[in-house]
Amino acid sequence: MKKPITDRAEVSVDFPDKAYYGSFGQHSSYDVRADEHGLHIDLDRGAGEKRHVGFHIHYFLLAGIIDAAGEALAKTKAMDEAQRSALQDAADKLAKAVKPGA
Repeated sequence: MKKPITDRAEVSVDFPDKAYYGSFGQHSSYDVRADEHGLHIDLDRGAGEKRHVGFHIHYFLLAGIIDAAGEALAKTKAMDEAQRSALQDAADKLAKAVKPGA
């Protein structure tokens, strides 16, 4: 189920002969689905120049990304309390979802 993007995402893809850059914010949405291999994450921009970005991130890579995100977030003081609270709520849901028997 698509959800509206309430903040902003910026995506860049660099190839040897060209680069693509896109932003997703107001008038954009995202969707996340899980399968036996990993998560599918889609970003869609419906207004103006339409854009779509899709990722399929396998679970071991996702675990590494989450671990690295935790290390990076522990070193930053740039987040405000509302951002920290939203991340904590999301982390709690993730922790509950990955427990055996969930």
